[in-house]
Order: sequence, then structure tokens, then C-alpha cells
Amino acid sequence: MKITFHGAAGTTTGSMHMIETDNERILLDCGLYQGHRAEAFERNSNFPFDPKTLSAVILSHAHIDHSGNLPSLVKHGYAGKINCTSATRDLVTLMLRDSARIQEQDAEYLNQKKSRKGLPPIEPLYSVQDAERTLPRLVGYGYNEWYRVNDNARAMMVDAGHILGSAITTLEINENGRTIRLGFTGDLGRPDTSLLCDPDIAHALDYLIIESTYGNREHGMLKDAQDELAQIVHETVTRGGKVIIPSFAIGRTQEIVYTLHLRTEAGELPRIPIYVDSPLAIDATDVFRLHVESLCEDVRDHLMDHDDPFGFHGLHYTRSVEESKRINTLPEPCIIISASGMCEAGRILHHLKNNLEDKRNTILFVGYQAENTLGRRIVDGARKVRVFGDEFTVNARIAMANGFSAHADHSELIDWVNKVKDGLKGVFVVHGESESSQAFAAELRTMGNFNVTVPTLNQTIQV
Repeated sequence: MKITFHGAAGTTTGSMHMIETDNERILLDCGLYQGHRAEAFERNSNFPFDPKTLSAVILSHAHIDHSGNLPSLVKHGYAGKINCTSATRDLVTLMLRDSARIQEQDAEYLNQKKSRKGLPPIEPLYSVQDAERTLPRLVGYGYNEWYRVNDNARAMMVDAGHILGSAITTLEINENGRTIRLGFTGDLGRPDTSLLCDPDIAHALDYLIIESTYGNREHGMLKDAQDELAQIVHETVTRGGKVIIPSFAIGRTQEIVYTLHLRTEAGELPRIPIYVDSPLAIDATDVFRLHVESLCEDVRDHLMDHDDPFGFHGLHYTRSVEESKRINTLPEPCIIISASGMCEAGRILHHLKNNLEDKRNTILFVGYQAENTLGRRIVDGARKVRVFGDEFTVNARIAMANGFSAHADHSELIDWVNKVKDGLKGVFVVHGESESSQAFAAELRTMGNFNVTVPTLNQTIQV
């Protein structure tokens, strides 16, 4: 069996790993690579393999860096199933439609500017039609049940605790009279979060592909992040400003909304308008309500006994473009939560454009910012940034609250590996910037008699 690491190798985006046997080619994830625009478009447009030769796809979860290039895969000839959990199927249906729509809209917006300058137009990576052709291929399963991938392989998913429906997959492959069990964490979540259950364990693995986003760092406590959020809101309101929160539409937005709900009801936050300005986040929140079986017990109890934690007084969900534009004309303090979380596309770009230069405002980042993204440039202290081709001075306060992260930190990753390491022959460390992956791998090498590899992009390893 061969594993080729076609994405999320040396970086945190574009998750995509190929499993090859004598008879089959199985793809784990098919995410969008996010970074420099030209490089990202080139990598996302051209696969280093022929999609028509794939026999199956297994999807870990719905985040765009893991699922977002599925329409390109189908556009280039993939005709098989896309296996995932039922909640992931429902979320990906929303994600891909939204991703295609945003790409078409952004291309249209940029082409208007290019036309005025006499420049040739650009094409979106894929269209809404491409996304629609992808959706019938999604097949949803429950946790803890084996399903048949093909004649020589079966798989089972357990809860990864990262976002709703996220899964750790055990792929059992029969090849030439031997059976190999490969684990794939996707993105591993944290224990004791507000909304989701703790990450589960994958058993009896021979090999493991594991993420390392925070492989060399520790998170703060969730309560500390919630306290920091409340303090930032108070300080910004006192200045007469707005709090702009770039947030992933799935998972992080619901976590932030739930925190704001609890703190507001406890009298710890001023009652100011809160806007969730993302049609995708609105639809995703409805999916959360549908899949209460994947939420932790406290949230299930809250839904049964109290008001809806995702819909309370002062919380406004905005769908239309006109509503979104109107938010930026409001003079009074408010909180705006908008996608995308790394500021690479979507309505958050318009909110940044309108609010970055006002020193009364705060841009609050509540999630990881990958290299070469606009969010990373802002977090790293850039004084001037370009949004839709225009330059803006960063006068707003920039703040981070890492305790909201949905990724396991260094200690949490090590604790999880300690529970699954018996019998492991090899571990492959992916989905991390080089320094993080290498540091995590170095510690893993002290934990057992298994080989540890940090693969490079497109590297093939025989197991």
C-alpha cells in the first residue's frame, strides 16, 4: 500500500491524501489550498493525479480546507461516492453551494474592476453548477458503524470533536493476503468544549495520519477566552466602536454565539446588536439544531429546557446583500460575526474594508490563520493590507482569542496519541506548518517504537 500526501503537507490547508493498493485509489479529503491567490488558484485547478482513476473519497469534515475542492474533483471526472458522516453531508451541501456562489460573486466583482482597467477577466475555480453535480455523490453514515468503501476496504468513523459531524476514520484495507488498519484524524478537536462531545478513540491501528496545527503550542483555557471576549466587547463599546469577528461559518460561529448568549444572559455583556452576517452560518446553525445527537449534554439540556442558544434577543441573522451593506452604515456599537475565518473570501472582506481604518473598532480573531492569508498578515502586524485590490491602513485594534480554537493543542494531541499508540507501526504528521509538525514529530519519536514521518508535498511512502 502507498500513501501520497497531495495536500496539507508543510501547511495547514488543502488536506488531500491518496491511498493506493494494487486495485484501488482512495482519497482522504479534498480541501481547498488557501494562500497567495495565484498559487492557490493554480494548485486548486490542477490535480497531481487523474480524478477519474479514484475509486472512493472519504471526507473527514466539512471545513473548506478539507472539503472545498470536491466540485473541482467532480468537474475533472470523478464519478464515485464521497463518504462522510450524516452531519458532514448536510453541512457540506451548504458549504459547497456557498463556496461556489462566493467564487462566482468575487470573480464578478473583480472583473468589473479589471474591465475598467482594460484587463482580461478571471474565471471562478468552479461554478454553482459544478457544486450541484457534486452533492448527489455525498453518502452519510453514523458514528461507530463499519461501511464498505470498495471490495477490498471498509471504514468506520468516530467523533473527532472538532466541528459538528467531524470524524476520525479507521480505514481497513485487505491487500495481498494482509490487512492494514490506517487511522486518519482529519482535524482533532479539544476536550471540554462548550458545544461538542470530546474526541473519541480509534483502536487497533497499524498506521496513523494525524494533524499538527498546534503541535508545538498550548491553548489558553476556554473560560479565559470567553472572559477575554467579554472584556474586548466592553472596551470597544466604551470607545464607541464595533467588534468585527472573522469566523468559520461552521463550528466557530456557533461557539461564539453560544458564548455571547450565556454571557449576555448572565449580565456580563452590554445588550448591543449582534449580527451573524453569513447566509452559510445561518443555514449551518439550522443543521446544528437538526443534529443535537452530536452536541454535548449541556447544550442538549439547554435546548430542551431554555431558550434557543442560537437565537436570542439582540441577535440578528442577515441573509441579503442589502442587509449586509446596511450593517456597515450603522453608527452605534455592535458585534459583527462574518465568514471566512481566514479573511480569504466572503462578506468579511467587505466588513474589513469598511472598518479596518477606524481606531475605535476591534478586529477579533478567534481561530487559526494560515500562512499567506489576509488574516495572517493582519495578525502578524501589517500596517497596510489590500482588500479587493485596494490598500487600507490598519488602525483598528487587532486581538486574538486562541482559547476558542477547535484544534487540539500540543498536550491534547499527545494525550490522544498515548491512548492509541499500542501496536502502531508508523505515524505521519500532516496539517501543520513546518515548525509545528517537526516539533510534534520529535516528541512522538520518544513515545514508542513506531516510525514518525513528516511528509513533504506529493511525497509517496510505501507501507
